[in-house]
Amino acid sequence: MTQEILLLVEKCSHCFSYYDIESGERLHSIALEEFPHEFVVDRAQRFAYVGHYGVETSGHLGHGGTRIFQIDIAARRLARTIDIAPFNRLHGMQMDEQGRLYALSEDRAQLVVLDRPETDTAPRRAVPTGGIKSHLFALTRDGRTAYVMNLLSHTVTKVRPHDATATPVPCSPGEKPEGYALSADEKTLYVTNRWSNTLAAIDTATMKVLREAPSREDATRLYLYRDGRLVVTNYGERSLSVVDPASLKELARIPMEARAIALSFHPTRPLAFVSQDNDKLGYFNMETLAFERFIGTQREPDVSCTVLL
Repeated sequence: MTQEILLLVEKCSHCFSYYDIESGERLHSIALEEFPHEFVVDRAQRFAYVGHYGVETSGHLGHGGTRIFQIDIAARRLARTIDIAPFNRLHGMQMDEQGRLYALSEDRAQLVVLDRPETDTAPRRAVPTGGIKSHLFALTRDGRTAYVMNLLSHTVTKVRPHDATATPVPCSPGEKPEGYALSADEKTLYVTNRWSNTLAAIDTATMKVLREAPSREDATRLYLYRDGRLVVTNYGERSLSVVDPASLKELARIPMEARAIALSFHPTRPLAFVSQDNDKLGYFNMETLAFERFIGTQREPDVSCTVLL
């Protein structure tokens, strides 16, 4: 009998946790070093790879971490730690369809690749992002192209992780681009600009802004639902926005009791799991556009992912 589990990083409790989706019960937690952040799960759902950011937020000073934590999902344990120093403040984490792992060093503004993350003990390659304070990135399915959000240069850069001779191609969509969503056909990149309070759609072929629209206050993260709608987390005004990708116009606004930190979608059910900064996680129905219920978490729930165990 399989069980639906929500994997959740709880960054201020410094752990990686397992929650039963039906009951909301926390089943297990794996202690990690201080302030783990982003993680990604491989296609076989055998391992999760957690980046050690090592400081609380992008606004905090500090050298940060240089390690990737490899979690054996079924065994519910830390399998090993991969130290990729000198690459530090590891934040954005992605995997391509070939199972290669990509980790973004915010401090060094470099994108690092582990070709065989199950066994690699060091990076196989790294390329500069062409920006400053590189925080998150979108990755094409084949892994040949990445689009990096650079918080302090206020740019999005198009990078070729497997071709260090390719010069990063910049775009300036607004001030402090952070949230991103790559369209299903990979032709359009949607971006939130936190300081501009705007949304932008970028043509990935030319790296030119196709259209932009006002956002709510301090729109942070951006997610593409499987029916094409975009969901925006508005950190400044404690709300979610559902947005039409064609026009970037807001279709619905959902007020919240706390600020949304991150969200993930259930793979088959119309649910989004929304992590909040009041140490709760909300079950948000994408059909009714309402929260069904909330469960309590440990401190500062962040990125999540649904798996079957």
